[in-house]
Amino acid sequence: MFAIKFWQTLTRYSFCCVAFCVCAIVNLAVFSSTAFANPAINSNSKSNLVINTQQGSRWQQVQTLGRNQDVYFYAWGGDAQINAYIQWAAQQVKTKYNINLVHVKLSDTSEAVSRVLAEKSANNNNQGSVDLMWINGANFATMSEHSLLLKEWANKLPYFALTDPANNPAVTFDFGLPTNGMEAPWGQASLTFYYDSIAINGKANNKLPTTLNELLNWSAQNPGRFSYPKPPDFLGMSFLKYALVVLHKHSSENIKAQLNQPATTKNTAQVLNPLWDFLDKLHPTLWRGGTHFMQSGAQMRRLVDDTELSLAFTFSAPEVPAAVKRYDLPNSIRSYAMSDGSLSNTHFVAIPYNASHQQSAQLVANFLMSPEAQAEKQKAHIWGDKSVLIQSTLTPDQQTLFKTAKPHPSALPLNSIKRTLSEPHPSWVNAIMQGWQTRYGVSQ
Repeated sequence: MFAIKFWQTLTRYSFCCVAFCVCAIVNLAVFSSTAFANPAINSNSKSNLVINTQQGSRWQQVQTLGRNQDVYFYAWGGDAQINAYIQWAAQQVKTKYNINLVHVKLSDTSEAVSRVLAEKSANNNNQGSVDLMWINGANFATMSEHSLLLKEWANKLPYFALTDPANNPAVTFDFGLPTNGMEAPWGQASLTFYYDSIAINGKANNKLPTTLNELLNWSAQNPGRFSYPKPPDFLGMSFLKYALVVLHKHSSENIKAQLNQPATTKNTAQVLNPLWDFLDKLHPTLWRGGTHFMQSGAQMRRLVDDTELSLAFTFSAPEVPAAVKRYDLPNSIRSYAMSDGSLSNTHFVAIPYNASHQQSAQLVANFLMSPEAQAEKQKAHIWGDKSVLIQSTLTPDQQTLFKTAKPHPSALPLNSIKRTLSEPHPSWVNAIMQGWQTRYGVSQ
């Protein structure tokens, strides 16, 4: 009897073992065939594991060395909202890393560029005074050309992956130039217009201009009600670049291609002549007959508030509702985007090659890209600067951070920008400034 039960038990376990072995062999065969059909499963998984391990180890080292330091952040200081946001960020990195983030306020980014260049000339190659800087395309081109920036760090920041860099050239190119890991994306902005809805009431001869050509006609019908800041003001230059790109909308592909290439003595006249022809027609219709131009966007905003201008523009759309709330603009102000395109770009932060606290600056730059910081920055009452993060890369909890309340009536309506215009090559900035000064700057 015992022998019979023992044999039954042994037979049962033997059957299970055979079944397990068969399943294991089948699974192994399936995995092997899939792996050999797609070698990436074998090679890439191993290489990715090595890369992720190396990056994780590198970031741990950055965190260890970057804590408990000062970071001197050189950034434009001309906007109260932006300054307040930087102070908020300073409080966050103080809590997270015990980093003292010092905002060195600039009137122009070129001040920081000149400082780093002077330090390099003095052979100060590792104790620089600038740890982190808010940079634009033209200054990036200059600093990159003179090897003034730390290389291959931004693309290794943990939060950089949330910008989907493989499918998002806006974060890997700046004014058409590859960033090569020298810049971390911080935000996105577009040229938008705002107007006094009482002054521009939509009636005959007083309809809102939605294209560059309509703007020219509207200004002729409403003389003195529009103008722009004179170069080299950033906002004024942005308007001129918008006009230049739109004016070449129907040009040959060869001419359009010149906008993405360096300005030379051979192509400058051909590319810029349409702009000068347009300005020759526009200027007599402008505020003070185009014989005098304001110095800045802030002055242009004051002229709107004083009802001298009916139409203006900004590169920071949230600036408009913020100004209305501060009573710097009337409640009748409304915002919109031109239908023929909005000049748009991504703005970045960079670390000079000789920064004294490079690891600390990387910690700050990574935090500025975090969902927490990007969502805070995008709130209209905080800054309203568009996030550089791609929503599909975020978790549901992270996406929730970006849900906002009903916008102010003067704010740019959601999804107003239907077409974005890329910035031309940074060398065109100087070409436009020099040409403008020669033609229109004598009486300024």
